[in-house]
Amino acid sequence: MRAVSLMYHDVVEPGREESSGFPGGPARIYKLSTARFAGHLDAVAASGAVVCNNVEALTETPRPSVLFTFDDGGVSFLDPIAGMLEARGWRGHFFITTGRLDTPGFLTSPQLRELAARGHVIGSHSMNHPTRMADLSPAQLAEEWAGSRARLEDILGQVLLTASVPGGYFSRPVAVEAAAAGYRHLFHSEPVTTVSNAGSLRLYGRFPLQSASPASLAGGLAHGDIWPQAKMWALRHLKKAAKAGGGSWLMRLHSRLLDSTDR
Repeated sequence: MRAVSLMYHDVVEPGREESSGFPGGPARIYKLSTARFAGHLDAVAASGAVVCNNVEALTETPRPSVLFTFDDGGVSFLDPIAGMLEARGWRGHFFITTGRLDTPGFLTSPQLRELAARGHVIGSHSMNHPTRMADLSPAQLAEEWAGSRARLEDILGQVLLTASVPGGYFSRPVAVEAAAAGYRHLFHSEPVTTVSNAGSLRLYGRFPLQSASPASLAGGLAHGDIWPQAKMWALRHLKKAAKAGGGSWLMRLHSRLLDSTDR
């Protein structure tokens, strides 16, 4: 089975990037304007893709099904994102950093309940959004996964089975502890369409969209085009290699490839 999971964070008006989600320059890279996000939705609709409102609706199709996912828990999840999806009959997967609930720029508990009541999937994005989730000990991972799930279930009064990995730093122990905490669906940030299994967990890759990402990129990914998928896979692994000490030339190559993707 294949799925194109599009990964977003916040949607805000230009100049109001600090109003939703995590503050600061690195977080701004992933904050789309309302107009740009609307263009992405138009492009996905025009692609003819099958948009699935939850992972249970995924089926084998000639082209991958599309899932909309959103990380962190910013207040823009409720307005404008949820309404923009609902206008097309779509729903999103909203992953919440529970340690940020009820704090400025993030959803309140009543807003989270409203989002769930409107048919969107709520999942965990850990308790504290660790910088590198894969570097945590098994005990720390267990606390992040189990603690966030318990908080969300207490607020919503429903069982939660879905989570996404903060920062995309995925490893086998991250999956093992997620499964032990009771999750059955785990999204990471490897740009792949294949849905795989790790014990009782189903694993889903994702394609991250940034503030400069054009609507054509979202549309091409949704259509199942190989070239944008391949470029995003290359970007991901070039960046990982450069961070591991691969040299400045790898970062220059990464920047050139990123520039070609964002046009």
